[in-house]
Amino acid sequence: MFALRAPPTPDPRFVIEKFKPAYSHMDREELRSRVESALAELEDCCACPRNCHVNRLRNEMRVCHTGRHAVVSSVFPHFGEEDCLRGWNGSGTIFFGLCNLRCVFCQNWDISQRNRGQVCRADQLADYMLELQNRGCHNINFVTPEHVAPQVAEAIAEAVPRGLRLPIVYNTSAYDAIASLHLLDGLVDIYMPDFKFWRRESARAYAKAKDYPERARAAICEMHRQVGPLRFGRDGLARRGLLVRYLVMPDQLDEAKAIFQWLATELSKDTYVNIMDQYRPAYEVGQNPKYDAINRRPTSKELTNACKLAIDAGLWRFDRRG
Repeated sequence: MFALRAPPTPDPRFVIEKFKPAYSHMDREELRSRVESALAELEDCCACPRNCHVNRLRNEMRVCHTGRHAVVSSVFPHFGEEDCLRGWNGSGTIFFGLCNLRCVFCQNWDISQRNRGQVCRADQLADYMLELQNRGCHNINFVTPEHVAPQVAEAIAEAVPRGLRLPIVYNTSAYDAIASLHLLDGLVDIYMPDFKFWRRESARAYAKAKDYPERARAAICEMHRQVGPLRFGRDGLARRGLLVRYLVMPDQLDEAKAIFQWLATELSKDTYVNIMDQYRPAYEVGQNPKYDAINRRPTSKELTNACKLAIDAGLWRFDRRG
């Protein structure tokens, strides 16, 4: 069981007094236009940086093994997310199956690398969103959506006329296409990207995507442009903005330093960062000797030093959480 903590008391500088979801400002015609753009993106798929150029409207598949409709592995109120997301009723998570990365340490490899979910149309995704809302969840949290961003846009456009009123969280690896993020502009309230690697060599070895660092930097810049620093309601729940996750890994403090400095200088020292301590060897790590360098938990000293590096970079809004 997760120990429930109260959401943090928000800094008054980052409080939204009267919040409405971003999509509440869109009329039906604008939502319809987003759906048309989403379908066009699927027809010659460049929905993520893999740029497969397959026609997913015809169920053609390549890297992500996902066709016309998204695959959903689970839907539930999640109490293991950040305090400002889970609150007291949970974050309404929709976990998508499959992935556009091949992280050798993935703790959810059974759903990210195996097709074990349910294929869901936009109206079915909308049903799930409204069900989570009716259960009292504080937000709708799309987990691993990079490869199904068009389907996410389509589902939001389906749910809004049916009464959706919760903030949308886009919980991503940051291996996102800029075109897909443009598609989500005005639909997503909270972007929550991981920033996994700074060096191409690490990204190639551990995520099988050597272009991950530059793609992640471009994506996170676009997310920040759309929503700005993370802001809260007076109840301490996140309402709008960017929340960056960084997973501390063994012998990666040089990458942590570069990432934190980049966030502070290229985005803002007000960037909210969750420094995560939950890394453990999983999936191929421990099975393949070429990944021995990351075949251990990070030490307490590495975790402490990661936090010091964030402070040294000028970041001041961060948590250290599992």
